[in-house]
Amino acid sequence: MQAFVSSLLSDVQALEEMLEKDMFEKGITRIGAEQEMVMVKADNYKPATIAMEALDTMKEYEWVETEIARFNLETNLTPAELKGTCFSKLEKENQEKLDLIQEKLDKLNTKYVLTGILPTLRKYHLHLKNLTPKKRYKALLDAIKAQQLGSSFELKLVGIDELLVKHDSALLEACNTSFQIHLQIEAKDFVQYYNIAQALAGPVMAIAANSPLVFGKRLWHESRIALFQQSLDTRSTHEHMRERSARVTFGNDWIYDSILDIYKEDITRFRALISSDVKEDSLKTLKKGKIPKLRSLQVHNSTIYRWNRPCYGISENGQPHLRIENRVIPAGPTVIDEVANAMFWIGVMIHYGNTIPDIKKKLSFADVRDNFGKAARFGIDTQFNWFNDKKISACDLVLKQLLPAARKGLESRKVSKRDINKYLGVIEGRAKSHMNGARWILRSFTQLRSEMNEDKALSILTSAIIENQRTNKPVHTWPSIHTFKFKDYKPSELLASDFMITDLFTVQKDDIIELVAKMMEWKGIQCTPVEDVKGNLMGIVTSAELIKNLIKQKKSKKTLTVKDIMIKDFEKVGPKTSIKKVKKLMRASKIACLPVVQGEELIGLITGKELKDME
Repeated sequence: MQAFVSSLLSDVQALEEMLEKDMFEKGITRIGAEQEMVMVKADNYKPATIAMEALDTMKEYEWVETEIARFNLETNLTPAELKGTCFSKLEKENQEKLDLIQEKLDKLNTKYVLTGILPTLRKYHLHLKNLTPKKRYKALLDAIKAQQLGSSFELKLVGIDELLVKHDSALLEACNTSFQIHLQIEAKDFVQYYNIAQALAGPVMAIAANSPLVFGKRLWHESRIALFQQSLDTRSTHEHMRERSARVTFGNDWIYDSILDIYKEDITRFRALISSDVKEDSLKTLKKGKIPKLRSLQVHNSTIYRWNRPCYGISENGQPHLRIENRVIPAGPTVIDEVANAMFWIGVMIHYGNTIPDIKKKLSFADVRDNFGKAARFGIDTQFNWFNDKKISACDLVLKQLLPAARKGLESRKVSKRDINKYLGVIEGRAKSHMNGARWILRSFTQLRSEMNEDKALSILTSAIIENQRTNKPVHTWPSIHTFKFKDYKPSELLASDFMITDLFTVQKDDIIELVAKMMEWKGIQCTPVEDVKGNLMGIVTSAELIKNLIKQKKSKKTLTVKDIMIKDFEKVGPKTSIKKVKKLMRASKIACLPVVQGEELIGLITGKELKDME
């Protein structure tokens, strides 16, 4: 590690010299992209943890590779010069590669899905057994765990619903899938364009949001933002006010001098997590008149998760270049939506680069950071603080300012007018109809959830997303979820945690039985768990037992409490108990409910209604 850090510092020095000598490629702007995806089983739409098996069938495809979890894949798309039909070519290449992947997945009874967060993904899918078996992923998670100050990783998000949950590893980050866009920038312009990228992060995310569901909870319109930060957050709460930065970060300020502002900040704030066996001495390579790969710098940069990430690379012509990698945009809802998002961002970037020498004079960084946070929460419903302290809605900002700017920027680079009309038309359609992926998913899930159990609703939703994706029609034109015809629902692989009730009405042992009777009457329930003050399960009170003892109490005139009537000998299951075993236990039990416990703690309840809903 010491040797790696020494190499890292040499890389920074070499980059500084290259910037001073103006050695970077000029006169050309390229775009590129990376497509992340999730794989699901074709018969139940749950994650398919078959990445290694799938890749074994795709050995001839050099452009597809693993991601951190066994249910993810990623493809790299060919960089292209920003001109002409580069965007329609990007769409064509992406779709062709996805089609080739699907041909292979068909043989494995699997489908790919383009979505920011897979609706059917559950917390137990993020167990370390589903970590892709490659040394670098294990090393990364071990290093993050070693930096952790608290005892676990915590997710705390509040939207329509609320999610408060702990997890034992940073594999939570595998929930997120993105369509990452690269834009090559000349070294002399990097500061100007990077600051513009920061300013645009909020508005672009608002119109592109596609990740509102996590573990069946309706949270932020782009929940990836909070989920990614919290999944890798090694910090803990303290009584003092000392500040520590998260490794997933938007940034703390504008940059002022060069790309080195970011790299130096990241090296100063964040310890190196993983090392690499770097044999190149970048300074010696530079003295020989050759271009160094700066491998150590790139390894460290890959462990700092900025939403606009600075990138160094070497072009095919051997010249070094700089890029901005936009990591804000989620995967999906369709390939045409993704390319529209890319064109929109790039177009505005170019126009603002042509017309706004210093965006810091238009916006404060506090407003930019605030815009980013609000866009993650509220998506297309966001109200932004914009130029000259004006308040404006996401849709008005897109329609009145950003779309005209994007068009001018693209025209200045001689991008095909047909492509401009096609892809910017998608963004315009979203803004005019006030509909993007996040709103479609939220609306659809809420409708489904009012009619059926959560697991079935998530399965139908995922199936509908896949079917709509295959049409490649923009999400704002997708029909209502009720027009979708779903195949037979197959819940045979469900676990207790997939369908148990978690919104529980419980009592404690010293409660009088009249209280229990009223609770059961008011809520229409047949049994009530008994728990202690720490949430540990102590017993069950059934309606039959309650009625019998109410009569007994009336005759004896002695006040009875829950401890006098609760059943202590009963079946209980863990969250990973299969639905088959649950059904068997419920049939054999004389009690109409089955508690679900984690250790001794009560975490859920299953009744006959939940099982009936599974049919």
